[in-house]
Amino acid sequence: MAANNPTGIDKEQVFGMAETEMEYRVELFNRLAQTCFNKCVDKRYKETELNMGENSCIDRCVSKYWQVNSMIGQLLSAGGRPPM
Repeated sequence: MAANNPTGIDKEQVFGMAETEMEYRVELFNRLAQTCFNKCVDKRYKETELNMGENSCIDRCVSKYWQVNSMIGQLLSAGGRPPM
């Protein structure tokens, strides 16, 4: 069986890693949605749809959230050293 799997990782480990990754992605999405909703959407719900200001705010919020998440991922993969 090891000849067919040069990395030495069995199916259970692969599924475990995939499950952990999926849980991380779901949690990331939920935090992003909650953060940007709380920041950008008026709590009094005056209209049934988002207005232009709320749409713009959410667009910028999501963009910045992904940029920061990407920067943190790069920092962690580089051993936690800040960029110079």
